[in-house]
Amino acid sequence: MSEHAPRPDRWDIKKLVILRTLRERGTVTATAQALLMTPSAVSQQLTNLAKQLGVPLLEAQGRRVRLTDAAHLVLRHADAVLAQLESADAELARHLHGESGTVRLAAFSTAVPALVVPAVRALRAAHPGITVRVREAEAGQAYELLAAGDVDLALSLAAHAPTARDPKFTRVPLLADPLDVALPVGHPLAAEPGLRLADLAGEPWIFGGSGPWSEITLAACEAAGFVPEQAHSAAGWTAILAMVEAGMGVALVPRMAAAGRDGVLMCALGADRPVRHVVAAVRKGAERGATVGRVLAAMRP
Repeated sequence: MSEHAPRPDRWDIKKLVILRTLRERGTVTATAQALLMTPSAVSQQLTNLAKQLGVPLLEAQGRRVRLTDAAHLVLRHADAVLAQLESADAELARHLHGESGTVRLAAFSTAVPALVVPAVRALRAAHPGITVRVREAEAGQAYELLAAGDVDLALSLAAHAPTARDPKFTRVPLLADPLDVALPVGHPLAAEPGLRLADLAGEPWIFGGSGPWSEITLAACEAAGFVPEQAHSAAGWTAILAMVEAGMGVALVPRMAAAGRDGVLMCALGADRPVRHVVAAVRKGAERGATVGRVLAAMRP
């Protein structure tokens, strides 16, 4: 430490509070009463502070004491330090109660506009001290980021989330996202009451050639008793809905991913309506964090 560097051991916050109280109350006796101390304890603490700082802080004035110029100089700085500590206390309290802090979140593509963005807007209104930093990432990358400590929350479909037995993470259920069927306007089944997935067994289907959405579509159709005829393959919802609009086939679309198109009808399915489950994951133990809890609550329906 250089000879000009500050020495933290000289600056005793408790003793500075006593000195400030003496300035406000005027006498050692009144200071002792305000701080629930004895007058001799007040005098001893101020004597020790003067030794620590290496300057006289009090001088006799008849039967009373007065603050020296050095004491007033010390108190100018003490006022600023104590005000900053008050601010730190308040900010820490807000943090502990989930009112402030930064939460880094990784989410799959359809969850960002449908789930994350509305949550961020709600948090801005209700808890403006909370900042959410969003990173789009599919499940594999999201859990790598979570394990490395690069994000605090990871959103994925339950089918691609770590199991409940994974010692690194805690899973938190968020919602069940219904799968609707996208039909072109004018399709004969569009107005069918209680439309079931099995009613579409003879239709040409549009879904990805591989990957999660292919698996979800195949599993849902097979659960309804048929294997869908894949007429066209596409991975992006824009392409899928454009082909549905053109009358090239039908598709299962998660409600979170549905985007309005004039030529497409999104039809809710009846009794055999499939759903996909969306979950969040945090590092084990982090689910008790108040700020993370606020973000999770904002994403729940």
